[in-house]
Amino acid sequence: MLQLLQDTEEGILMSNIYKAFDNKKAFIGFLTAGDPDLNTTKECILKMQEAKAGLIEIGIPFSDPIAEGKVIQEANIRSLSNGTTVEKIFNMLKELAPEINIPLVFLTYINPVFNYGYEKFFKECQKSGIDGIIIPDLPFEEKEEINQFADKYGIDIISLIAPTSEDRIKTIAKDSKGFVYVVSSMGVTGIRSEITTDLESIVKSVREVTKTPAAIGFGINTAEQAKHFSQIADGVIVGSAIVKIIERHGKNSPEYVYNYVKSMTDAII
Repeated sequence: MLQLLQDTEEGILMSNIYKAFDNKKAFIGFLTAGDPDLNTTKECILKMQEAKAGLIEIGIPFSDPIAEGKVIQEANIRSLSNGTTVEKIFNMLKELAPEINIPLVFLTYINPVFNYGYEKFFKECQKSGIDGIIIPDLPFEEKEEINQFADKYGIDIISLIAPTSEDRIKTIAKDSKGFVYVVSSMGVTGIRSEITTDLESIVKSVREVTKTPAAIGFGINTAEQAKHFSQIADGVIVGSAIVKIIERHGKNSPEYVYNYVKSMTDAII
């Protein structure tokens, strides 16, 4: 998973994240590590891979996840209550690594990364088969704080672009790595019945300045939505709907997660 791919046309080294978008639309699934336990997390990751997810986001639980809605907030609480730690997540991923052939990305907040130690954290990411990281509370202008460590260990810092980014869209996109996370709606994560943001214009602005793939997230939960937004962008991201399945079925959730992800990947492939 840690092998770098060479873009022969431009001579640019690209991370494994690009494999998720290689001549196809990517379905990106999210789950919170340790909810309900790390063994179930491991099984769900394998089932998402089996269901043809192109990339998986793994949430590191945090006590104050400001970008998350109720569903993922409660998953964070359940995971932390079960004693999940960053160290335990890394150990779980190292056990899982031989069975994984798609990119994995962390989603977390700057506090857990800072507390673990920047260099140690990114070194462990590399050892564990993590290809990138999304940090919603790290402003674009302040990411230099961790860039040197992420670059040293080949970990992409995934940029987020929101409907409010406006004049900053092209600036953020031009500097992007891995993929651009296009936030579909204002507010926090969660299932939405309707998404009305002019996402076509945002994706168009991104594509004017970079070849980095763009994936749309926040609110997508039906196969119809996945099909629609995959026609606009290079991929779709689904989190709360998967976490809700895990909340409902607990340790029995892997098969239910497989069925749901398969229905989504079938809709966009």
